[in-house]
Amino acid sequence: MPNSFGKVFAISTWGESHGAGVGVVIDGCPPLLPVTAEEIQAELDRRRPGQSDIVTPRKEADAVEILSGVFEGRTTGAPIAMLVRNADQRPGAYDGMRGKFRPSHADFAYQAKFGVRDHRGGGRSSARETIGRVAAGAIAKKILASKGVAIRAFVTRVQDIAVPENVLAGLEFPSLAEVEANAVRCPHGETAAAMIGRIREVRAAGDSVGGVIRCRVRGVPAGLGEPVFDRLDADLAKAMLSLPAVKGFEIGSGFAGTLLRGSQHNDAWIAGAPGEGGGIAGARTASNRSGGVQGGISNGQEIYFNVAFKPTATIMLPQQTVDARGAQTELTGSGRHDPCVLPRAAPIVEAMTALVLVDHWMRQNAQCGTFVF
Repeated sequence: MPNSFGKVFAISTWGESHGAGVGVVIDGCPPLLPVTAEEIQAELDRRRPGQSDIVTPRKEADAVEILSGVFEGRTTGAPIAMLVRNADQRPGAYDGMRGKFRPSHADFAYQAKFGVRDHRGGGRSSARETIGRVAAGAIAKKILASKGVAIRAFVTRVQDIAVPENVLAGLEFPSLAEVEANAVRCPHGETAAAMIGRIREVRAAGDSVGGVIRCRVRGVPAGLGEPVFDRLDADLAKAMLSLPAVKGFEIGSGFAGTLLRGSQHNDAWIAGAPGEGGGIAGARTASNRSGGVQGGISNGQEIYFNVAFKPTATIMLPQQTVDARGAQTELTGSGRHDPCVLPRAAPIVEAMTALVLVDHWMRQNAQCGTFVF
C-alpha cells in the first residue's frame, strides 16, 4: 500500500499537517523489546518545529502517545500504534491557496491523481507526515543499537556552502554531540556558522535554500540485502527519495565514481582483523568506494550515502501559477515554513535508514537464520 513501508518490520503512517494529528502503526516489531515514550520523544524533539530561528516557528511539542503494542514497558509483538496530536493548527493561513496550485508543491499532482486535495499546508504531502517515520525509526534504531549498529546523519552543504573535502574526509563518524552542537546540524563549526548565516539571509529575503545530508552507518554485518529487486542500496534510495523535498541519492563514490577507471575505483579485498568482513574471517576492503554495499548486499564495511534536498517550495515572494480553472494568476506564500529543511531532516534520514536496515535484518534471519535478534 502507498502509505506503508517495509515487508517484515512494516510501518504505515497517517494524518495531515493541519488535521487532528499524525501517527504511525508498526507491525512486525519483535516482542519483549524495552520501549519508553521518553526514548521516542528524544528523537521527535530533534525534528520538531520551533527549535531555532532558522526553522519554521510553528509551535508544536510533538508529544508522542503510545496507544498499543507496549505493555509494562516492553513490546508485546502486537501492532504498535503511536499518535502525535497537532496543537498549533492554523489552516486559515492557507485559504488563499485553496484554488491555486503552489509552484513545486504536490498540489497540482494530488489534484490530478485524486480529484481532491487538502490545501491546508499540503495535507498528506507535508513534511509533518515524517513524524510517524521518526517515531518508528526510534524503535528501529534501538533494535540496531543492541546489535552494535550506529547511524549518524549530518548536514554537509547548504546551497554552495560546503564542508571542505579534506575536513569531510577527516570527520568520518561524528558523535551525536558534535552534530547537535549547532542549529544546522553540521559537525564542522566554521562551516556551520556560514550555513546559519546563509539561511538567515534567505529567510529575511522571503526565499529558501537546499543542500546535502550525508549519512554514515557502522556495524552492519555482511549479508544484508537482496541480489536483484530488493537490493539494500535500492531500498535505501527508495527510502530517501520517499522523503519530502529529496531530489537525489548517491551511495559510495556516487557520480564522482564515473570519472574513474575500474582500476582506480575497485575496492581491493585485503586480510584484516578477525571478525572483519561480517563472518568471513580476516577480510576487509582497502577502500570503500562501494559505500558498504556490493551486488545489492552489505559487505561488512561502513555504509555511507548522500541525500540531496531541494530548496523549500513555499517562499514569501510572488510567483506565477494557475488556479483550478487553469487561469494564469499569481501566488505569494503564507503560513510558517522552513527556509531550509536540512536541519530538521537529519533525524528523518537516520530514521528511514534504520527502518530499511531492521527490515532487511529480519528478512535475512527469516530466510537464512544467520542474524538472530
